[in-house]
Amino acid sequence: MSIHWASMKILARWELMVGVMRIQPGDCSNSTKGTSSTPRSPLRLGFVPLNDSAPIIMAQELGLFAKYDLRVKLSREAGWATIRDKMVYGELEAAHALGTMPISLTFGLNSIPCDCVTGLVLSLNGNAITLSQELWNRGVRDGRTLRNEVFRLKGQKTMTFGVVSPLSSHNFLLRTWLAGHGVNPDKDVRIVTVPPPQMCLNLRAGNLDGYCVGEPWNSLAIQNGLGWCVAVSCQLAPFHPEKVLMVQKRFATERSEEHVAMLAALLEACAWCDDTTNHSAMIRTLARPEYINVHESVLQAGFSNTFQFGNGRSEVLPEFTVFHRHDANEPTLEKSAWVVNNLLHSGVLHDPSTFNANAARQTFRPDIYQQALKLMTSVPASTVARAELAMA
Repeated sequence: MSIHWASMKILARWELMVGVMRIQPGDCSNSTKGTSSTPRSPLRLGFVPLNDSAPIIMAQELGLFAKYDLRVKLSREAGWATIRDKMVYGELEAAHALGTMPISLTFGLNSIPCDCVTGLVLSLNGNAITLSQELWNRGVRDGRTLRNEVFRLKGQKTMTFGVVSPLSSHNFLLRTWLAGHGVNPDKDVRIVTVPPPQMCLNLRAGNLDGYCVGEPWNSLAIQNGLGWCVAVSCQLAPFHPEKVLMVQKRFATERSEEHVAMLAALLEACAWCDDTTNHSAMIRTLARPEYINVHESVLQAGFSNTFQFGNGRSEVLPEFTVFHRHDANEPTLEKSAWVVNNLLHSGVLHDPSTFNANAARQTFRPDIYQQALKLMTSVPASTVARAELAMA
């Protein structure tokens, strides 16, 4: 099986174009102005090609948005910087987002301030730390032996690791894991930002020695002999909030009916995605070019109960990615507290003393979730059954 290098290079060029064609900053509070007068326009919903975008893709494919009388246009984005900018400038009504993003946008952390909220957690866990096969060939097997190699090369080479965003669970997890094995993430190694679909490309080119990312971009490296997995987030930080559905606060207020309907559709999709009997149909759909665009076997690796770490190691990990079980979907204060605590204590904030933790936690909105849950339970589920039959 070969890597879809051509599509990955296109993504890389697109990310560069997005960086060049930056619009001038505007008033975020006005970015949705006028939309309330045209509520029947398609809602633009952005996603990044990852396994945990499955609820968004399947809500569309199963007709769940239509079930709640919504017209939704999915927009495949190159990475989280694109999601961030399109949300700020009102080019998306909603987005598949890092759990940190409602907070980071609201407080203008690495972006223009833009009040955002989430009423739904889309997934828990789902990330892994992958190291290059070259490091394995040099004797690295775990955090301790990686530390030995980092210090052996001191003065000759500084190892470089990729994360999807400085303000992400991936950065928190990688930094904590490195520090736990005696590697200072700020002094002993270099951590850079790379969009998820470009991780394998950069590992293959030798630009990265490892990375922390969501599936399928770990399994893609493993299946192509480029890397191996040294740690997984379901063991490093069990049940941590990973992705959320993010909207501008103004949208949640002025178009609340559409927002709640979208959450209800996605809540149904999360439950559907967590049912292993649906995984074959889900994987076939996600593999399509307009979605994740990788071979089905790469996607299967991230949804199997047994995770293949590479180089002969495998473990049974039924909670590798959680879409609905374990009360995954409610954006509770406990989930927001996990994000806030990591922002405060992981070293990613220049001045943590200026960060309003109490206000940050309020970007997670369990009250909106409860409205969506109530709506979902009041609408018959026959639409999904018809869509599943059509897919079969």
